Amino acid sequence: MTPVLKRLDGTILDKATVATFINEFGGQALLPGNAGYDSARRLWNASVDKYPGLIVRCLSAPDVVHAVKVARANNLLVAIKSGGHNVAGRALCDDGIVIDLSRMNRVSVDPVSRTVSVQAGALLGDVDRETHLHGLAVPAGVMSKTGIAGLTLGGGVGWLVRKYGLTCDNLLACEVVTADGKIVATDAVTNPDLFWGLRGGGGNFGIATSFHFQAHPVSSVLGGIIVYPRDHAATVFRFYRDFMGTAPEELTAYAGLISTPDGKPAVAMMACYCGNPEEGERVIKPLRTIAPPLFEAIQVMPFPVMQKLADESNPDHIHNYWRSTFVQELNDEAIDLIIEYGDKAESPLSHVLIQIFNGAVRKIADADTAFAHRGAGFNIGIETKWIDPAKSAKHIDWTRAFSDALKPFSSHTCLVNFLGDEGADTVRAAFGSNYERLVELKTKYDPTNFFSLNQNVKPRRSPKDEK
Repeated sequence: MTPVLKRLDGTILDKATVATFINEFGGQALLPGNAGYDSARRLWNASVDKYPGLIVRCLSAPDVVHAVKVARANNLLVAIKSGGHNVAGRALCDDGIVIDLSRMNRVSVDPVSRTVSVQAGALLGDVDRETHLHGLAVPAGVMSKTGIAGLTLGGGVGWLVRKYGLTCDNLLACEVVTADGKIVATDAVTNPDLFWGLRGGGGNFGIATSFHFQAHPVSSVLGGIIVYPRDHAATVFRFYRDFMGTAPEELTAYAGLISTPDGKPAVAMMACYCGNPEEGERVIKPLRTIAPPLFEAIQVMPFPVMQKLADESNPDHIHNYWRSTFVQELNDEAIDLIIEYGDKAESPLSHVLIQIFNGAVRKIADADTAFAHRGAGFNIGIETKWIDPAKSAKHIDWTRAFSDALKPFSSHTCLVNFLGDEGADTVRAAFGSNYERLVELKTKYDPTNFFSLNQNVKPRRSPKDEK
C-alpha cells in the first residue's frame, strides 16, 4: 500500500493542496515514489521503518515556518528530523509530514569570542571539523555521527562533560520556530523561560533551527580505550566507581561491557583527558594496572579523532533497542547484577555503559536548566544492537529483563536522550523535579501539543488528549 499524506482525523489531504505547498516550498519536497524518498526515510536504527506522506528538506528557517503553517492548517502529524539518531525513531512518522533539517548544517566559528553558531541539521563531526581549525571544541556527545540538535535539547553528555559540563550548559542562545509558525529568538535575557526549557527539555516547545554555543580551548587530548578480559569486570567496575569519584575534572571516562572485534566478551574503559598530556599520563596510569589488558590504545590525538573512536562500534542501519537508568550508588551488589545480565547478552554488538555524573555537571543546580539529574550518580545504559530482524523479540526481552532487574538499585529515572517506548510515567520521571514547570512551558508555547513526536510533555487540557 502506497503511503499518503493523512490528517490526524484519518482523511487524506487532497492532491491540489499538496501540490500548492510543494510549488511554494523553498527546499526539496519528497513524496512516496520520488527519487530519494526511500533514502530520506532511512534512519540509523534499522528497527524504525516508517512511511511518511511527505518529507520536506528545509534550507532555511522560513522553509521551516512554511512547513509548520501548512501542517497546522491541515491538521497533519509532524516529525522533526535533524540528525535522525534518536533511538526511538521520532524523526519519522507514518502518513504525516517530516520536516527534515539535515541540509541546514552550516557551522560558523568566532575564534575571538570562542563562540560557535550551528544550524540544527549539523552533526557533531561538522561542529568538530570547524572548531578544531581554531583550537576549540564544544562539549558534545561521544560519536561524530550524532546530531547536535537532539543531543543539546536532551542535555548532551560527552567527552568534555566533567570539565565543561553538558552540551546544554554551553548553549548561549537559540532560534526556534514555534507551533504557531513564528521565528523566536531566545537566550538568558530574551524569552528566558523558553531558553530554560530548551536546555534539557527535549523538542517539546518548537523546532530549534540554530544554536549558539560557548566553545573551549581544546585541540588535542590524551584518550582512547583499554580492554580487559570479561572475568575482570567486577574489579574494573569497582575501580572505576572509586577512582572517578576523585579524579581531576579534565578526565572523563566511561566503563562498559563490550565484545572484542572477534566476538570475545570483554570489559573496557574509554578515557579522554583534556588537560596537559604529561599530567594526563600520570592521571591515567592507574587504569593500566587494574587488570592485565587484552589491548590498550591510549595516546595523544586531535579531539575530532577522539570523537570518532566509538563510531565503528555503533554502525548505521542495524537494529537498536536501549534502556537507561540512574543509580545513586554503584554498590557491589549492583555491579554484580550488571555483570550477570551483561554476560547473558546474545549479540556481540550490544554494550552496557556506565557513566559517572560529577565534576562540572554538578556545579549547576537542577532547577537552573530543564536537565534535572545533575546529582544522579551513575547512568547505566543498556545499548542492545543486532542484525537479524527475526531475533528482535529475543534481544528486546533481554533488554527489558535487564532494566527490570536494575529497579531495586535505580533512582527510577533515566537520561532523556535514551528514552524509547517506556511510556508517559517514565517520561515524567526523566524530567524529574522540573516536570511541572515543563508542563506550564508546554502549555504556553504549544497548547495543542502540535509537537508530539518527542520525549513528550503534554500541555494542560490538550485537545489531542481529549479525543
